[in-house]
Amino acid sequence: MFKLSICLIAALLVCAQADHIDKDAQVLSERNDPADAEGNYAYAFQTSNGIQTQEAGNSNGASGSYGYTSPDGQIISLTYTADENGFHPTGDHLPTPPPIPDHVVRLLEYIASHPSPQ
Repeated sequence: MFKLSICLIAALLVCAQADHIDKDAQVLSERNDPADAEGNYAYAFQTSNGIQTQEAGNSNGASGSYGYTSPDGQIISLTYTADENGFHPTGDHLPTPPPIPDHVVRLLEYIASHPSPQ
């Protein structure tokens, strides 16, 4: 019973945080090209509160972008591709990995230049 109460309180807090959402936003533009015989499709839309997205793709993958303004006022803009190698997003707000240390680079070069005898 205690766990249920905690979950209920957490859900109420999440709902209270969602008050910043513009419930009166209007769709300004919308395009939807359903998949054709080859599987090619595209869609895009933009709303009055600054949300925008677009994507195009086929059975080999997709590429697109989306953007919005975060609750703290930061403009979020992300572009991506998705294919057999996975989802590849890019955006200024995304964390970046630290640089590879020099000794690791040298180790990888050594491994590449000395293949396994098998």
